[in-house]
Amino acid sequence: MSQNIYEGLSQLGGKSATPQTPEEAVLEYVPNPRPNTDYLVRFTCPEFTSLCPVTGQPDFAHLVLDYVPGETLVESKSLKLFLQSFRNHRAFHEDCTVGIAERLFEEMKPKWLRFGGYWYPRGGIPIDVFVQKGKLPEGVWLPDQGVAPYRGRG
Repeated sequence: MSQNIYEGLSQLGGKSATPQTPEEAVLEYVPNPRPNTDYLVRFTCPEFTSLCPVTGQPDFAHLVLDYVPGETLVESKSLKLFLQSFRNHRAFHEDCTVGIAERLFEEMKPKWLRFGGYWYPRGGIPIDVFVQKGKLPEGVWLPDQGVAPYRGRG
């Protein structure tokens, strides 16, 4: 690849403050260096936090993003900062999970995306939220997301 795929990135390699809101967060993308090969990319965020929209109490989740790239890849530092921007964001589990997946799918334009939000119990009930968009290309190896169902102390 003759062009510098990192040209134009504003967050990678420098000091970047955490955006105060998800709307302020800038997701950056680089060209897919292997656009003619279908392959799976996985990001795992085991310490995601947001706030309950009613009580303001913290909510915690283990997030797993799987996607088959199209023309671009999401740059990992910008993804990290985007996810961190939810620390003071008030939303229900479903809204956070689906909103993250929709933004990534709309901006990144992957061939396929699966996003799992495995939320820790609130009021004694864990909530898991899953989003899938696009069509998984034939022959792509799709491993289990590797997050066990919540079992408490049992």
